[in-house]
Amino acid sequence: MKTRPVMSILAVTMIWVLLLATPLFAREKTDIIVMKNGDRLTGEIKGLNAGVLYMSMEYILGTSSVQWQKVAHLESNQLFLVKTEDGSVYTGTLNATSTPGGRPMEISVTQTSGREAVIDSSQIVEMDMTSAKFFHRFNGYINTGIIYSKGNQSTQYSLGSQVTYPRERWAAAASFNSTLSASTGAAASTRNQVNFDAYRLLRWNNWFYEGLGTFLQSTEQGIDRQITFGGGVGRYLKNSDLARISVLGGFAGQNTEYQQNINSQKLASGLIAANLQFFRYNKTNGTLTATLLPALNDPGRVKFNLNTTYYTKLIGNLSWNVSIYGNWDTQPPDGLAGSDYGSSSGLSWTFGNR
Repeated sequence: MKTRPVMSILAVTMIWVLLLATPLFAREKTDIIVMKNGDRLTGEIKGLNAGVLYMSMEYILGTSSVQWQKVAHLESNQLFLVKTEDGSVYTGTLNATSTPGGRPMEISVTQTSGREAVIDSSQIVEMDMTSAKFFHRFNGYINTGIIYSKGNQSTQYSLGSQVTYPRERWAAAASFNSTLSASTGAAASTRNQVNFDAYRLLRWNNWFYEGLGTFLQSTEQGIDRQITFGGGVGRYLKNSDLARISVLGGFAGQNTEYQQNINSQKLASGLIAANLQFFRYNKTNGTLTATLLPALNDPGRVKFNLNTTYYTKLIGNLSWNVSIYGNWDTQPPDGLAGSDYGSSSGLSWTFGNR
């Protein structure tokens, strides 16, 4: 079975899921936000992330961004996942309670069980809209970039997409990234990667366990198909409206099939992973994911994978992104490259709670 056709099917499937699910996110635009200067907004609250409250209104195109610290009151009958700095998660409808002047707003979350939780707004780091309906729970984005030069008939493209399914104590996500570089007189270079991961919060806040899977194809490294599965226990080192940092430790197994009639290789390895996200109000944000795999059955061999993206918001849900990717192997098979890395840039479009 060839890898590239499989990757193409996965890519098309993920993009169709994104496009078909998007129209299903519409809700009643009856949520209310009151700003500290007295302005009153009525619409649909999409979510809160990085100190920015996102809202769509019938009379304004796209999604509006509101600075969270300047909100004096809000209320919504829709369901939200509310996450705090200490790792606690609540699901319910929202209503601001009255507080003395100068104190941060308090949010009352009426949970599906009927119980009520009152949270200081300064402790809330994220809110994701959710629903009893399956398709209303998805968030995601699509990235794309294309460069063409007539002189040497050179073509470069990049395509990426991600779908996330958040729940109160767990979440699952899938992503696809693809790059191609081709020019007259040279063989085309392609790289395709599909990632799956799911995590669940432990009883101790900010601790979690996570499972992940990766499918990789790289002509630069002669990899026809590389499958990695692993899992471990992780912890959020920082979880605020400015940055989110987590680390993960565990074990992984990997099977690699090469293109040049080289025997497939199986590795058992340790797993060390780190994830960094940083935010700046309504302007920029960035993500960095790094994974280190020190081989247990092949001492001295280490594999490393890096993906990082920087976003600058243009308008509404549209952003400009610059991405850097890399894959390294300290002991590749004879005659094959030990690394594959590059960068791309293009437009990004998000949907769901952004």
